[in-house]
Amino acid sequence: MKNLASMMKQAQQMQSKMAEMQAKLDAMTVDGAAGGGMVKVTLSGKGDLKKLTIDPSLVDPEEREVLEDLIVAAHADAKQKVEAMMAEEMQKATAGLNIPGMGGGLGGFKLPF
Repeated sequence: MKNLASMMKQAQQMQSKMAEMQAKLDAMTVDGAAGGGMVKVTLSGKGDLKKLTIDPSLVDPEEREVLEDLIVAAHADAKQKVEAMMAEEMQKATAGLNIPGMGGGLGGFKLPF
């Protein structure tokens, strides 16, 4: 029973840390860029698109496909940074927790957002 109580305490600690981490991620922003900074996106720490900036020189109907590709590339750049930030925050949130089957952390556990 002592192990069960310890596991429950650790689970409560993890739940509290996860809630803190989610609030922290929601308040963070990450910028991504493409085309030498001509297209920029800002994502929340949860990956929501918050802002899109396009250099006026790219707004040419004949170059629409280039612009579309740059937007996708800028978003991918920012998304990769968000994922790295989320992994770092997850590692911080689960540090020191020794939950059986999770190797002292959450391993490959995916966030629900």
